[in-house]
Amino acid sequence: MLTDYLLSRGIGFFASGWMQLACAFALSFLIMVIFGRGFIKWMQNWQKKGQPISENLPASHKQKTGTPTMGGILVVLAILISSVLFMPLANMDGWIALLAVALFGMLGFADDYKKVKSQSKKASNGLSPLFRLVAEAVFVVVLAYFINMTFPPYMQTLSLAIPFGIVLPLGLFYYVFAYFVICGSANATNITDGLDGMLAKLYLPVLIVLVVALYGATRIGFMDTVMFLPAADGLYAVLGGAFGAILGFLWFNAKPASIFMGDVGSLALGGLMGTIAMLLKSEIVMAVAAGMMVLILLSSLLQTVGFKITRKITGTGRRIFLRAPLHHHFEELGWPETKIVERFFVMSVLFAGLALVLLKFA
Repeated sequence: MLTDYLLSRGIGFFASGWMQLACAFALSFLIMVIFGRGFIKWMQNWQKKGQPISENLPASHKQKTGTPTMGGILVVLAILISSVLFMPLANMDGWIALLAVALFGMLGFADDYKKVKSQSKKASNGLSPLFRLVAEAVFVVVLAYFINMTFPPYMQTLSLAIPFGIVLPLGLFYYVFAYFVICGSANATNITDGLDGMLAKLYLPVLIVLVVALYGATRIGFMDTVMFLPAADGLYAVLGGAFGAILGFLWFNAKPASIFMGDVGSLALGGLMGTIAMLLKSEIVMAVAAGMMVLILLSSLLQTVGFKITRKITGTGRRIFLRAPLHHHFEELGWPETKIVERFFVMSVLFAGLALVLLKFA
């Protein structure tokens, strides 16, 4: 909006994608910092008892009782406002990414609202898993349809780009693949959001990889392994807004957290991550960059599947981890919460470094 207005007045300063990213970052961060404290007080007054602490969490989490949730509402608003102000409004890629934020954010809000209203400590106190899976599937079909419309004529649609220059046609299976990418990302971030400050710290390295992939996709010759996607330059402001919002949220979410992100934020950020990866044809690279989140998601799946299989075979279910997801396993081992977060952050940086190597040389 502001970018288009200034460009129409002959001011080309905002034509640069990097300038759009920087301005969106600054505005998004300021929104979080300026309004964050008041927003937290508003959430405290509205929620009263805050987020109910699940009975499936380690005992140490009981001290967090009363902490408000739904901090992701402000994160989503900061991303939407800063992106719309500084991205080219005619760019379809930017709108698709924001659509993902809005859709998954609304689903997360409904889940959070039900949890806060019920004040139940059961793990199933939110929306039913079946409803979430069906809703996410509908979102993905819509997003994948629009994503394919953004690719230039010379590019094969409904396909998967694999490192080392391989393009695999998928046909209608592309929508199944999109479900695993976007919903997998959303659920990975959702499960990762289990300790103070952890989701933000694990998400930031992935954002850096996506920014590098975006630069490579919009600059001929910068990365020979990245497809040239000139229309993707509308994503600079969106990624900048996400950077600023997450850093601003971390200011209040660092241990001890003043507010939790909630599903409204974690699902929105995951949907955004997966959608941008698909818009850039960088799904494999994104999966590597988000390796720590993938491990956390897999730990939860393995725990559930392993328990059910062993119970069916032996009559007594056996657990692979002391508690899932993975970060709770280390809590049970006696690791302090801050040590788990910092070490997972180090691992996330290493995964991001490996993803950058793939971007450059694969």
